[in-house]
Amino acid sequence: SIHRAGVRLRLGAPAWTPRIRLLMKRILPGAIGAGMYQINLLVDTMIASLVGSGAVSFLYYADRVNQLPLGVVGTAVGTALLPILSRQLRAGNHEAAVYAQNRTLEFALLLTLPAMTALMAISWPIVSVLFLRGAFTSADAQATAHALAAFSLGLPAYVLIKVFTPSFFAREDTATPVKIAGVAMLVNIGAMLVLMGPLKHVGIALATALSAWVNAGLLAWLLRRRNALPFDARLVRRVPRITLASIITGGGLYLGMILWPDLWTAPLWLKGSALAGLVVGGMVVYGGLVVVLGGTSLGDLRGFVRRKDAEFQERK
Repeated sequence: SIHRAGVRLRLGAPAWTPRIRLLMKRILPGAIGAGMYQINLLVDTMIASLVGSGAVSFLYYADRVNQLPLGVVGTAVGTALLPILSRQLRAGNHEAAVYAQNRTLEFALLLTLPAMTALMAISWPIVSVLFLRGAFTSADAQATAHALAAFSLGLPAYVLIKVFTPSFFAREDTATPVKIAGVAMLVNIGAMLVLMGPLKHVGIALATALSAWVNAGLLAWLLRRRNALPFDARLVRRVPRITLASIITGGGLYLGMILWPDLWTAPLWLKGSALAGLVVGGMVVYGGLVVVLGGTSLGDLRGFVRRKDAEFQERK
């Protein structure tokens, strides 16, 4: 088609220009930093192989479940925030950049804190429904559920890392997040060596969660030190209320699980239906609680949906 249109494409010789040099300087640390989580998983797997039979599989299956909210929320908010911050900072609109950061933090915690408490509370039903069949025994499911509960402790931290890192990238600093991720990886290795003895594979999962919080904490501390992460009054007011609603919801889910213990050894269709009921019930309870407690408002949720719909229509 382009040939018929009279367009001739010719490959030019690569040129090492100042702009290409700047691109490589910025992109290489970012690429290494993006792979740091996978490096941590590789280290986890290597150390888990020393723990005992099944440890690698328990951690693998637990991490697959933990990746669902991380991929849906963390990657989405990080990808959406970077171009917004870059555009606002380039225009010198620092107030708008601060507002975008705070609202992204609020939205991320609104989704990940209840996800964390839910995964901790009903890790056994989740693993039972997903994996308990064939050669995967009840003991294997219990071991995987314990690992999932430990991994989920770091879930908000993983997402906060995705929120904080674009703040560095938008300011053309791609090296600092990589250095902090390297420190967190060393913390991960040290904590694993300490915890794997008494807690086996669960200690490895806990060490990974701990290192994520170290990573997120150092990123936040450095951004605040640079006056690049001021928390506004709305965020400070709402986060404790979101946390309280998440804890109550997690407690309710745990209570619902222990009230009917026989369900989780029932046929797959029955325990799958029970798990779906717990999930839907937890969503309803959390949605009501977080609005009643003031962690968010129906207007804010409707406004978010309208903004997303408007953006879609504009792009369409």
